[in-house]
Amino acid sequence: MEDSYVLQVRERQFSDLYLCFCGYAQCSPRHSFGPAVRPNYIIHYILRGKGSYSVGGTRFELEAGQGFLIEPGVQTFYQADQEEPWTYLWVGFDGERAAEYLRGMGLGENRLIYQSSRGERLEETVREMLRHNTYTTSNQFMLEGLLYSFFGTLSEDLDVMTVREEGGGSLYVRKAVEYIQDNFCNPIRITDIADYVCINRSYLYTLFQRELNVSPKEYLANYRLTRAAELLLITDLSVESVALSCGYGDPLVFSKAFKVKNGMTPTQYRRTRI
Repeated sequence: MEDSYVLQVRERQFSDLYLCFCGYAQCSPRHSFGPAVRPNYIIHYILRGKGSYSVGGTRFELEAGQGFLIEPGVQTFYQADQEEPWTYLWVGFDGERAAEYLRGMGLGENRLIYQSSRGERLEETVREMLRHNTYTTSNQFMLEGLLYSFFGTLSEDLDVMTVREEGGGSLYVRKAVEYIQDNFCNPIRITDIADYVCINRSYLYTLFQRELNVSPKEYLANYRLTRAAELLLITDLSVESVALSCGYGDPLVFSKAFKVKNGMTPTQYRRTRI
């Protein structure tokens, strides 16, 4: 679970660059998100504590003063540390020139991890965004200005790291993740995944633990439940339909698993998060 404050922006007046959502969270030990594929860009910045970020078969151990970029359409997973769980802020955005602006700062593609000493100013900018939480013309312009301010602050001393090339083990993990992404709505088993990438189940387990810090079974379950959470937010599908769409033949089993992961039932999640 996490103690979080979130602003969702439902309406927008701009096209080049616009805010989708932002937030601030103090996470509990091993609190995780994903595996998930997001429709927009998200920048996270770690204020305190530690955690890990996994993308493209590569896992990064990160701490306060560092951050990571999530790109649209890319599978990611991140998790708070057991001993020193992180507190972080995030800004979700998109726009016709979003990728261009990121490239101008040195972020994007295989440049996803960064370091910045401007944490206090970034935190204050996000907190100011959270204060403008009603849809008025004034607030829309204020949020747009604050988004550009966030980019300006971040770019002052941004130190970007490059993602290393994948090794052989990472290739197996990436192919396994692609299989899960394409087939999670079906009643697939871990042996099906291992057979697809042509390795045995034990070795697949070892690779997932080494590179993603979860077992293939946990990864599949997390992916299904994360996709279910997204469907609950962006569609009007019934809970039963969401369960079936995410590979759960029994809605009751789905509801129990969802509550274990998110601390609330699917119905409660939809009611409180929309």
